[in-house]
Parts: sequence; C-alpha cells; structure tokens
Amino acid sequence: MTVRRRLVRVPASSANLGPGYDVMAAAVAMHLELEVEEAGEFCFDPGGMDVPTGRDNLIVRAFESLHPADGIAFRLLGGIPLARGLGSSAAAIVAGLFAADHLFELALSREEMLVRATALEGHPDNVAAAIYGGFVICGREDGGAPSAARFDPPDGLEGVAVIPAEEVSTERARDAIPAEVPLSDAVANVSAASQLVLGLQRADLDLVRRGLADRIHQPRRRDLYPRSMELVDAAAELGALGATISGAGPTVLVWTTWQDAGKVTEELERRCQGWAEVRRLPFTPHGADVPEL
Repeated sequence: MTVRRRLVRVPASSANLGPGYDVMAAAVAMHLELEVEEAGEFCFDPGGMDVPTGRDNLIVRAFESLHPADGIAFRLLGGIPLARGLGSSAAAIVAGLFAADHLFELALSREEMLVRATALEGHPDNVAAAIYGGFVICGREDGGAPSAARFDPPDGLEGVAVIPAEEVSTERARDAIPAEVPLSDAVANVSAASQLVLGLQRADLDLVRRGLADRIHQPRRRDLYPRSMELVDAAAELGALGATISGAGPTVLVWTTWQDAGKVTEELERRCQGWAEVRRLPFTPHGADVPEL
C-alpha cells in the first residue's frame, strides 16, 4: 500500500501594517513547514518548538476540522516565532487545513479555506495573507463571510523584522484598544490606509512612507512594548521609509528599499543588540503551498 505523505509550506504574515487595523496584512519570507504522513498512529513531532503535541495543537485542530487525524504523523520542520506578531497561529491553522485538504484530496478552493481559517482564527487578515500571499485587504461579504483582495508586493520594497525575545499575547493587545475611538483618529487612519494602498499598487514609495502612520492601535499599546515603539518613532533616523508594529506585537516591521536594507539592518542590529533578533524579511507574493515530494 502506498503511504501518503505531504509537505506544507506556509508564510508568516504581518498584519495591520500601520493604519490597516484588522483589515490589511502582508505575507513575508519566513515559513512554517509541516510534514504529514499516514503512519498508522497519531503522533506530533514539534521539531524543537514549545508547542502542544496532542490533539489540542492548533495544526491538528485545523486538520481535524476537515478530517480525523487518526493514524497521521505530524512533524514540524520549520516554525515561526510564537506570540511575536508574525502570524504563527494563522500559519498553523492554514498548514493544518492545507495538509488535510491535500492528503485526502478534498479539493477545497482558497476562498473556502479562508472561510474555515477565519472561523478558527477569529479574524481574516493573517490567515488571508498566509493563504494568498502578497498584500491583502480583508472585509466581509453581505452575508458575513470573510473576503480578501490581494495584490503583489511592489518591486524595490523590503521589510526588516525586529523580533524581541519577550512575548505579548493577542488578548492583552486587544484589551488595550477601546470599543470607540475619536473621529479624528479614524479619519486619519482612513487617509493613511488609502495612501498606503495606492502607494503599494503604484510602487510610489513616498506614498507608502506617508501611509504608514497609525493613530488607532499603536499609540494605545505603547506601554506593552515601549522599546518597539521607540523604533517605530525612530524609523526615519535609521534611513527607513517607516516602521509598524507587526500584528499584536512586539515585533517591529521596518519598511525600506532593497538598496537601503543592508545599512538599515546593520543600524538595527547595533541598536537592538541583546534584546531583539533582526532579520531581513522580504515581502513574498507566495501563499501556502504543498510542493511535490
């Protein structure tokens, strides 16, 4: 009997992107890699990551939303830092769904994947970026189903991630945002988000720079990660276009041109020595994939 085996590769993601709170996200070139195989019994090899190894694992929960995991061996070959604002939970959900879909040839569309992943994650931005790749703008259909419009990253734009050692839970970050915000803050974010999308689609980096400003979530979360916010404030001094808190934080996504990425990375490494990892993290047009073995 042929033993079925699949390798799933899912990108990390950065959500919000400054003014696009709960609406915008981008896939970045860091990946969760998962191998699944019909092994006769259930097991989960975390590959050295500090994650649950039972059926409460988020990957397995997502897998079992489509098909029982009895007899399936899961093995993590590469992971995304947990609770840092890089979409680790979204990537886990998408990996589990894609693994079940391809292993059992369920032939779900990416739109169906988005609906199922959003139901597990609670919001569509990170899972949409993980599924589709590139930049995504998320919303809801009239019936409430999640939707996402995507476009490719523009040429010449690159990200550098500053990944602090400490974790920040999504729950704490969400608790910091009030149910209502001043109209002036909302209007400022609509303006910035519009400039950001237009700048990305036109590859107009001056518009991108102006479009990274946020007045809704980052200022209200400053106390959760003050050093991260200091970097956001200092982005221009670093020679970057700007910087945004990635998702719920504390990771900072520093936006730069590919020509300046090297010197910006060097300056960040100097400033962040001892408290954060610095990684060049290009935006990627590629979403979740199940390459041939």
